[in-house]
Amino acid sequence: MSGRIENFGRFYALLRRLPGAVKETLVLQYTCGRTEHLHMMARQEYEAMCNDLEKVAGYNQHREELRKALRKARSAALHQMQLWGVNTADWNKVNAFCEDKRIAGKSFRQLDGDELERLVVKLRAMLRKKLNIKN
Repeated sequence: MSGRIENFGRFYALLRRLPGAVKETLVLQYTCGRTEHLHMMARQEYEAMCNDLEKVAGYNQHREELRKALRKARSAALHQMQLWGVNTADWNKVNAFCEDKRIAGKSFRQLDGDELERLVVKLRAMLRKKLNIKN
């Protein structure tokens, strides 16, 4: 993780979310007064500064909420796959099932939250149809 920092987009995105924050002041603070230039910061200093700014901006909390929602959607999709008869302990079978164009057309890990929700709806409909045919 050592080396030169090439992209400062993370920092500037956070700086925009914090009105009143001054770039030079922040850089001086995290480099212990050594420099006020981003490109002269050590990677560890830069990472520490960005991590702290994310906490202040509430970005960490937002990212955690998105991660929890995605986990919940994945869990629901996997549960529906189990009911359909897919062995969810075997990721190759889960991916093969999802990659079918009639199902999702992508591997399971590539599905975002909206696609997972559509998959759950589709699997529920498939299961209802399957149960109605047998009855």
